Amino acid sequence: MTAPVPAATPAPTGRRERKKAATRKKIADTALRLFLERGYEAVGIRDVAAEADVAVTTVFSHFASKEALVFEQDEDFEQRLTRAVTDRAAEEPLVPALRREIHALVRHCTADGAAPIWRMIDESAALRKYEESMRLRHAESLAAAIAAEPGLSRTATACRAIARFAIDAFSVARETDDPEAAVDEIFRMIEAAWEATGPS
Repeated sequence: MTAPVPAATPAPTGRRERKKAATRKKIADTALRLFLERGYEAVGIRDVAAEADVAVTTVFSHFASKEALVFEQDEDFEQRLTRAVTDRAAEEPLVPALRREIHALVRHCTADGAAPIWRMIDESAALRKYEESMRLRHAESLAAAIAAEPGLSRTATACRAIARFAIDAFSVARETDDPEAAVDEIFRMIEAAWEATGPS
């Protein structure tokens, strides 16, 4: 997502990569501004391209659809979730590592300025559908990362269920009055469920 997604992705290293990343961000920032100013449905890809001073083909080379413009950091979020599993310290249990990443996401997504973006998403059937498919894809990637971890001894069903719970924890928590407390409450249930699926 353009705003409500953690912004801790490593910066591109090469000049070409930096330029490409800058163009992508410019397009996404321009699109978000136009969507919020005029309404999501009222703005087309040509409007975004003209305002960002790029060709329509350039927009589509960075974003597969209009909906994707709102969720600019979709792939970064997916990678961060899987890295929370694969890159955690050897002695760190799985569930606390996931809780830390979901906490970071929720903090970012409930920061000042995020509310209008979520309101826009909630009011658009197309954006809600896109967000749901995005969450399902993230859950599948996370489940695959969990299942690949040596020594966890869980079934594929358990890995998929825990991944889905972790992804949905974000959506549930961000709608509460105290998102941080909600994440902790949800993850206590996730921890219990994970432990219940372990070797007897």
